[in-house]
Amino acid sequence: MAQRAEDHSGRDLEPYAAPVRPLRSDAARNRQRVLKAASEVFTERGLDVSLDEVARHAGVGVGTVYRRFRTKEDLVEALFVDRIEAVAALAEDAAEAPDPWSGLACFMEQAAEMLAGDSGLRQLLMFATYGGDKVWYARQRNAPVVTRLVERVQAAGQLRSDLRPTDIPFILFMLAEAAQFARGVSPEIWRRYLTLVLDGLRPEREDVTPFPVPALRPDEMEMTMRQSAPRHH
Repeated sequence: MAQRAEDHSGRDLEPYAAPVRPLRSDAARNRQRVLKAASEVFTERGLDVSLDEVARHAGVGVGTVYRRFRTKEDLVEALFVDRIEAVAALAEDAAEAPDPWSGLACFMEQAAEMLAGDSGLRQLLMFATYGGDKVWYARQRNAPVVTRLVERVQAAGQLRSDLRPTDIPFILFMLAEAAQFARGVSPEIWRRYLTLVLDGLRPEREDVTPFPVPALRPDEMEMTMRQSAPRHH
């Protein structure tokens, strides 16, 4: 509990916080056990898993989970902010690649691989209603980075000029859904469709079919992410 210090005249000075006690060794072990269990079930089954199920998977009482993480949003933030930042870092690296097209293709392959293998990350990036403030801020980093990446490849004449930055996450979501759909038979099938997509992103040729509908605007992309989210608690 915060306390107030006084000088010799008895006047209050600024409040100071009591030092934070480090977790006991058993509490620290339980926290790591919960994080490991949550990572496994969220990655495999997505974010609709309850904290009770996380506790069962971790082999601890549900009270142990709630002592460490008051809400599921707290637990999601602890696990996934770094993963979302990693996607933005991939785009940043791609935007610095010597060959712009190779950078874009490498980013799309690596990002699709991450999303295809991690249901929790896929849901966090697809649906804006998941996660707390830290997740929201991490997610917002991706849009300007991907925009810079797309514009760089277009400026080099290596990408069709009518592509828009919002097309990239949409394509990644489709590839991740393909991986989920066929994961029991051919979990790597998304690589086949990535190859098809990349061929379609090349600059215009005489026989290229123009897009029949426009790309989503950023505000429409946000609206889509909110409206498409499954109900969760």
